[in-house]
Amino acid sequence: MLKDHPTNQLTKQELTNLQRGVDYSSLQSLPEVWPLAAQRFGNIIALKDPHCVGAYDAPPISLTYGELYQKIRQFAVGLQASGFQPGLDETGIPKRIALFADNSPRWLIADQGIMTAGAVDVVRSAQAEREELLYILASSGSSGLVVENLNTFKKLREGLAELPLEWILLLSDEEPPAEESWKIFNYKQLMAAGASQQLITFTHNRETLATLIYTSGTSGRPKGVMLTHGNLLHQVTTLGTVLVLEPGDRVLSILPTWHSYERSGEYFLLSQGCTQIYTNQRHFKKDFPTFQPNFVVGVPRLWEAIYEGVQKQFREQPPSKQRLVQKLLAISQNYIEVKRLAQGLSIEQLHPSFLERLVASFQAATLWPIHQLADKLVYQKVRQATGGQIKQVMSGGGSLARHIDKFFEIIGIEVLVGYGLTETSPVTNARRYWRNLRGSSGPPLPQTEIQIVDPETRQTVPRGERGLVMIRGPQVMQGYYNQPEATAKVINSEGWFDTGDLGWVTSENHLVLTGRAKDTIVLSNGENIEPQPIEDACVRSAYIDQIMLVGQDQKALGALIVPNLDTLEQWAASQNLYLSVPESASSQPTDGFRKEIDLESKEIQDLFRQELNREVKNRPGYRPDDRIGQIKLILEPFSIDNGMMTRTLKIRRPVVTEHYRDIINGMFA
Repeated sequence: MLKDHPTNQLTKQELTNLQRGVDYSSLQSLPEVWPLAAQRFGNIIALKDPHCVGAYDAPPISLTYGELYQKIRQFAVGLQASGFQPGLDETGIPKRIALFADNSPRWLIADQGIMTAGAVDVVRSAQAEREELLYILASSGSSGLVVENLNTFKKLREGLAELPLEWILLLSDEEPPAEESWKIFNYKQLMAAGASQQLITFTHNRETLATLIYTSGTSGRPKGVMLTHGNLLHQVTTLGTVLVLEPGDRVLSILPTWHSYERSGEYFLLSQGCTQIYTNQRHFKKDFPTFQPNFVVGVPRLWEAIYEGVQKQFREQPPSKQRLVQKLLAISQNYIEVKRLAQGLSIEQLHPSFLERLVASFQAATLWPIHQLADKLVYQKVRQATGGQIKQVMSGGGSLARHIDKFFEIIGIEVLVGYGLTETSPVTNARRYWRNLRGSSGPPLPQTEIQIVDPETRQTVPRGERGLVMIRGPQVMQGYYNQPEATAKVINSEGWFDTGDLGWVTSENHLVLTGRAKDTIVLSNGENIEPQPIEDACVRSAYIDQIMLVGQDQKALGALIVPNLDTLEQWAASQNLYLSVPESASSQPTDGFRKEIDLESKEIQDLFRQELNREVKNRPGYRPDDRIGQIKLILEPFSIDNGMMTRTLKIRRPVVTEHYRDIINGMFA
């Protein structure tokens, strides 16, 4: 049991939580989870795909735990029967099979079927660029390729000739193309081949490589992160300290299933008997009330979208109702702030005196009846829109803006922010529901050590001081595949992994992140500015959809801003102005408008300066150098499609900077 590990120091609540869940700590490999889960949860629904989110033209399906295990095993046998022979290659690691596909039950079956057959799977989205997928195939030395469908194969077809592929599997039921030089078969044919033969077992241990995940990151060529079975099992066996699950709990799944955050989350949730329901951007708003999830794993952009949707509904109410809602929200915000102070959970004041706590408790008691009234009038309706059954939601993959965190606390939805990287499998820290310090990423998971060092000297800094975040634990990767020099740059001789993130640790060991070391903007006066917290504050404005700060080596910060055009047009109309936007679908100006303006007009520029000044100055820890000088409003959002965001919806700063280089240079000319 994990409690015996010297670096655990489990709290009583964490130990209780672990004891309530299924214990997999004796296992040596991830595929060993599924027969045990099938035995324990057999007839409980494991996977539900109501919208056929996979692109293989199959009907909606549901699989029980018993059926899921049977299909994983059948897939593995099918691979072996179709020519895959388990074993180690000349480098001493299992053979690799690439899996280029997206969310669906068949993805999980293929993922675990590949491992069960004795291979390492190399995962990436089928939607990734052709050149990236071909690079990953060549870099990983994959001998087999599993693709989403025929379209994915056709996208890659011309680049496969020079690669050492032995066979290709379509994860769809489409007819394989004839007259190809490779052996090509489909999912149905593979499963038929695996229906009547026996599995050739391959012995894994915790040091055996399980998967290669090529990180796209925010810059540079992808590197293959080597995660072992021990890395992944650490997540399965320790996340139970954070979440308490019941068999049959419903989980809504929307993030890319091949991404380490969603992937490890799925392994853990399914190991405890949850029902995973696949959704997508098209359906997820309706799926909340339809399936009433108990848990949701998401990235900050998902919670921001929900927040923006609620705010839009508020703005559509009559003015009298808008004023009432804003008044209630302001009172509730005061309530949760004094409540945090009373509980010693205020990130701005972690060590209040007895008198300060006493006064805060009295204030909270005074505000509580109004907060409860607001809950009945407003917040319950918001929770009902999410299904009304959420126990907790998990947020990771990026910084969660303070106002988003605060909003969900106000409406009564518990957000547990976690932290980690693909290189750490990924979770290293997570907030606990019984001691939820908003603004932090929570304490480390069991067996995980956090060290804060000076970025220059690499010496440990005193607790509470900011520095570079270093991590050591069983979830840290083996290294970057075939890149020993790159590995040595991030993992030192003592096993500490350099995250590249800046932060500090509280007296209760909660990690507070302040930015990325490589994202730091250094002004010409030598001041270092961390852009993320300022950007998080700025998007509180209803007029700002996205923002990226610029200003390296300049006298002051600047900002590229993607405006919320709907809100901006409403403001313009309220000022008797007509906002002219290229390709806008809004009606043409009438005689009732005083004049026509555009995004460069003084009225618009003044509005955004007022918004930025207010939000930046109201941010905790504001300094004069945080002030934003030059701004430029742009119409094209940062997105995955245009390459300006990662798959986990983080802005690729180098890409955006290069794309708008002329505009940025002009801002400071």
